Amino acid sequence: MSKPIVAIIGKPNVGKSTFFNYIVGSRISIVEDTPGVTRDRIYGESNWRGRNFTLIDTGGIEPTTNDVILSQMRLQAEMAIEMADVIIFLTNIREGVTAADEDIALMLKKSKKPIVLVCNKADSYEKFKNEAYEFYKLGLGEPMLVSASNAQGIGDVLDAIYDKFPNSEEEIEDDERIKVAVIGKPNVGKSSLINKILGENRNIVSDIAGTTRDAIDSYFENDKGKYIFIDTAGIRKKSKVTESIEKYSVMRSILAIERADVCLMLVDSLEGITDQDAKIAGEAHEAGKGVIIVINKWDEYDKKDGSLEKYTKEVYNKLSYLSYAPIIFISAKTGQRVNKLFDLINKVAEENSKRITTGTLNQVINEAIAIVQPPTDKGKRLKIFYGTQSSTKPPTFVIFVNKKELFHFSYERYLINQFRKEFGFIGTPIRIIAREKIDKDK
Repeated sequence: MSKPIVAIIGKPNVGKSTFFNYIVGSRISIVEDTPGVTRDRIYGESNWRGRNFTLIDTGGIEPTTNDVILSQMRLQAEMAIEMADVIIFLTNIREGVTAADEDIALMLKKSKKPIVLVCNKADSYEKFKNEAYEFYKLGLGEPMLVSASNAQGIGDVLDAIYDKFPNSEEEIEDDERIKVAVIGKPNVGKSSLINKILGENRNIVSDIAGTTRDAIDSYFENDKGKYIFIDTAGIRKKSKVTESIEKYSVMRSILAIERADVCLMLVDSLEGITDQDAKIAGEAHEAGKGVIIVINKWDEYDKKDGSLEKYTKEVYNKLSYLSYAPIIFISAKTGQRVNKLFDLINKVAEENSKRITTGTLNQVINEAIAIVQPPTDKGKRLKIFYGTQSSTKPPTFVIFVNKKELFHFSYERYLINQFRKEFGFIGTPIRIIAREKIDKDK
């Protein structure tokens, strides 16, 4: 049985994200006083009384609006309601029951899902207990008073949702799922790609750059495997990041890279590789993640004989440090080659987790030394004693040497190239750590 899903529903600016962040124990959702900041469904994992569950934060519901973004936020909230096992209806006790609250309550009652009515921003129970009686008219049972910003009353709410969970069976943590972060500049088609994969309007898609402000997890399974796709806010140049909200989003994208096993570096084929693309791809490389370079909008590119080979060469020229990363040309809009992503994702995830035995590794090291002698400096030659793999994700090797300062970057790069030649390591960076060891032969 999968973990129960709890959705937080309510009109904008009632404190849903603050409430969500407290329960999951981190600042996953953006918290800002601007209504409509949380635009998409945001997932988080939590545990209460030994029961794991998934919590979904949603954009606030505006029951009557013609605004494109707000109307899609309403659709996202409705999808979260459909997915949820339990719903937390969050209201603002300081505003009392509004017409929007009444419309949302009617929508929730039609869902026939278990509902916990919560009145937020009640910093003092004695001060606000009389105001709570008004919320009984929503017909959703007893209102629970909390202050999300002060963490008051949240334990009682968790007890209430725990009592409404489906019958507990043994819950198995699924470690087989590959976490895939879709990264890139704003408006290169990240949300469109995930929507094409999922076959639903999972993320808000519009032509407004920066529409996706949070990193969102989408669970997906097919005959190729099990995946978690993380859509991220497009990372702009720092000089263009003026809104404090967008500053949070850049940080969220970088954190999404940290959470991922594989990063799909999405590039607009019509724009080519820009300095900002290089910066974003560098974040994934430095984080040691598996990387696939995905050239999107290839259906719109003016192709000639040899265009693909020429474009590939240009990409590797501008992203020379990602020479290990495979390139695939797709169209998120038409679905061209999108299905081929899964074999690549599986391969890169496997390579990022690959482990080499010490004996095999040292055989390759010795052969490499025989082909190209280690460098010398001021009459002193680098001596390599042996190596061992210390970790995976990314594959990391410790090389024991006589003097670390003699282990020049050029020779480190040579060894990495030899490792790739022998072991593959497609799509993954390789780390080498030099450590000094006393030469017992002296």
